[in-house]
Amino acid sequence: MTTRPPAPGSAPDVPALPDDAAGFAALADTWRAELDPGWVRALEPAASALERALRACADDVRAGHVVLPGPRVVLRAFQQPFDAVRVLVVGQDPYPTPGHAVGLAFSVGGHVAPLPRSLQNIVAELRTDVGVPAPASGDLSAWAAQGVLLLNRVLSVRSGEAGSHRGLGWEEVTAQAIDALAARPSPLVAVLWGNDARTLAGALAGHPVVESAHPSPLSARRGFLGSAPFSQVNAALAARGEAPVDWRLPAAPGSEWSL
Repeated sequence: MTTRPPAPGSAPDVPALPDDAAGFAALADTWRAELDPGWVRALEPAASALERALRACADDVRAGHVVLPGPRVVLRAFQQPFDAVRVLVVGQDPYPTPGHAVGLAFSVGGHVAPLPRSLQNIVAELRTDVGVPAPASGDLSAWAAQGVLLLNRVLSVRSGEAGSHRGLGWEEVTAQAIDALAARPSPLVAVLWGNDARTLAGALAGHPVVESAHPSPLSARRGFLGSAPFSQVNAALAARGEAPVDWRLPAAPGSEWSL
């Protein structure tokens, strides 16, 4: 069996999960071995909800649905160290287009072109706000490596059916994740885009919160574009003695990358 690189704090040479119903079912039993130990402790109060959601994903696959993202990356956001998170960006649910969802909210794989419209708007605002070069792709993992948690409220979706996995238990899991982050003494800045995310503001009392409309093409021009979230985050981090996030992504070679 092939192996995957270990998550932070996990044992080496963990067998790769099969990318099917059996993978989701296995993950419901083994998720603690897949995650950063800090996240295992943080999510323990929501363990039953997490396992219920994963088993529901397995049932959906058995019923003939394609569930995105697959079991190998559905919990990817919780593989980065819990103690290293300093910026929280909250999304809604994963992209429902096959090949787009990668387990980090708003991010896609480096091969995806054109970018999803929400991500196009994020890139446009990024360039306007902090003047970074046009990126080569929509892979946002460089942000995650700096302690930016890209967390969807719901961690899975049926292919082609946005919002289809709401109510499976993921909301309880991510609410627990956010509560655990907010309870730490470490500095945290939260970015809440859209009405769903903004309902979490109360859970983040005492931490700086950057709020605006969602970057979706349906709402981006009603408060997201021009909101300067990236510079606001860095200003809030600086006020707490934290280093800023380097929002630059690997740049496109040659000419400006066209949106």
